[in-house]
Amino acid sequence: MLAQIALRDMPAWLGAAFSVPSSALLLWCLAPFVIDWPAFDASAMAIFAAIGFFYPATVTLLSFESNRVMGPHVAGSIGNLAPLFAVLFAILVLGEALLPWQAVGIAAVVGGVMLLSQPAERDAVRWPIWAIALPLAAAVIRGATQPAIKLGMALWQDAFAAALFGYTVSAAVLVSVALLRGGGWPRQLERRAVLRFVGVGIGHSAGALLMYVALGLGPVTLVAPLVATYPLATLALGFILLRHEPIGLRIAAGVGVTLAGVVLLILG
Repeated sequence: MLAQIALRDMPAWLGAAFSVPSSALLLWCLAPFVIDWPAFDASAMAIFAAIGFFYPATVTLLSFESNRVMGPHVAGSIGNLAPLFAVLFAILVLGEALLPWQAVGIAAVVGGVMLLSQPAERDAVRWPIWAIALPLAAAVIRGATQPAIKLGMALWQDAFAAALFGYTVSAAVLVSVALLRGGGWPRQLERRAVLRFVGVGIGHSAGALLMYVALGLGPVTLVAPLVATYPLATLALGFILLRHEPIGLRIAAGVGVTLAGVVLLILG
């Protein structure tokens, strides 16, 4: 929700160059007091850093571009396939098992979230067929990130370290992209927008950190679909704060199906 407000005064590619680096800076300030340095593992650090090149950096750029070309609703619907890829990679790479009720629950969560992301007829955007590769690639990367994090944490069980090294690499990538795209650092910046994007970054990194903690405690087949339910919070906040999203039949159905999927996942 804060990102929607911040985007009024600053383009997304530039905002990302503030949000992720500010998160990385905060993580480094906390690192001496939080990270279990005696358990340091170079291989795990390399995995976390490699993940940082793709998430959140590459995913952020792909998401911004797909939103621009396709519109946020279509791009968001395709991007919501991420938990399916996460579960697939978890089964193939980690050997995790998937119970029948969990499979039904995952399908319900993905279906419900896609219902929430469908555009109204007036918001429909025409887009070239090749553009589907943008949000699909972002979904694949987000899906692959979670099993990869779990592999790294098998070597170094520290969610904070995973976030620290990943966000550090992502910050370098996004700042480099901003410098290249803008022909150097912009001389005039909207201070209010910068502060809002800093807030976006802190919120995003906190969410990523909590997801990494969850991956250290439970299987990807459970964590990935639950993380994918964030549009429920976005919808609720949008209705309360912005009051621009009417609660119609489609929205109600999406909420109901998503919550039913969550219940099946937990019970499964």
